[in-house]
Amino acid sequence: MSCDHPDLLPLEEALQRLWEALPAPALAELRAERDDPATARASMDGVALRSAEGSAPRRLLGTLFAGDDPAAFTVLPGTAVRIMTGAALPKGADAIVPVEQLDVEGDSVRPLILAEAGDHVRPQGVQARAGDLLLPGGTPLNAARRALMAQEGRALPLGARIRVAVASTGNELVAHPAPYQIRDSNGPMLAALAQALGAEVELRPSLPDDPPTLAHALREPGNIRILLTSGGVSMGEHDHLPAVLKDLGATLLFHKIRLKPGKPMLAALLGDLLVLGLPGNPVSAYINAQLFLPVALARLEGRAFPDPWRRTRLDAPVKHKGDRPLLHPCRLVEGRLEPLHGKGSADLVTLAQADACAWIEPGGAQEGAKVRYLPVV
Repeated sequence: MSCDHPDLLPLEEALQRLWEALPAPALAELRAERDDPATARASMDGVALRSAEGSAPRRLLGTLFAGDDPAAFTVLPGTAVRIMTGAALPKGADAIVPVEQLDVEGDSVRPLILAEAGDHVRPQGVQARAGDLLLPGGTPLNAARRALMAQEGRALPLGARIRVAVASTGNELVAHPAPYQIRDSNGPMLAALAQALGAEVELRPSLPDDPPTLAHALREPGNIRILLTSGGVSMGEHDHLPAVLKDLGATLLFHKIRLKPGKPMLAALLGDLLVLGLPGNPVSAYINAQLFLPVALARLEGRAFPDPWRRTRLDAPVKHKGDRPLLHPCRLVEGRLEPLHGKGSADLVTLAQADACAWIEPGGAQEGAKVRYLPVV
């Protein structure tokens, strides 16, 4: 089916733009402090012995555990040492025979195989030599690289949680609504989602549809890294957020994506502040937050690009006559998706009853079709 909106950005491209625009935590150059391992070590539980003596019985001298000084023993002809995984190889030994390949009687042991030099031994420096470049400067930080820094005795950067503020927009949001007004449901929903994703969250009062007030909130965001807003990003007369961001000199990463619901989605950088401008309808706000916020958090925390999608089959067909991919609310029943009868992007009731949102391409999907889906968390 041809697209009636050629100007709309595909979801994958929007996510990639966001990822590339954000700085990941980066390391200074990391070099090996010493050989890794610093001495030959056992890679299995067994006995350390001299391989040249073949299958002859040996007298056990004692046991070496990981962290023990191997100088306590010297393996001479006719002797061997019990050794545990990770323990340093004692002087005189050149091989390990695993426990299951030994015949042990009292303090005597006989190998059931012919060992060769180097068997089950991690040689000194096999992973790195002292001074080797382990990670070049500017490498993004992640959990494995934190471990390597700890191994090399380097100070670890603080792994602080990303601070996120949530502020809905709209004059219609009030605590005690008249029939023509509503309560703010997006704010608590988005705050809960951000918290579930591991962010440190601040739920702020809703903002009116007033450019000076929006500009003040953006100029003085406080100690946060990401601002999640909902509403004010479409084409209405009170949708001021894009213009306000432009006036403040923000860098617009994208505005409007090829997705239903959620087309008006906006992302911008105002200095170090990432503004994710979500649509005002709750289903759109939720879906876009679940798609874009994990990417931003992962990038800023130095983690890998997240994949939120899971896959299973539809229990019933889903009709879709639109020209944008649709995320349709479903229940998960015995591992399959049971489509719900949603009533559009304002239908918070159906979203709250859903377990997942299934990705439906233009033209719809048949019963039994395998589709990807977002879990509703």
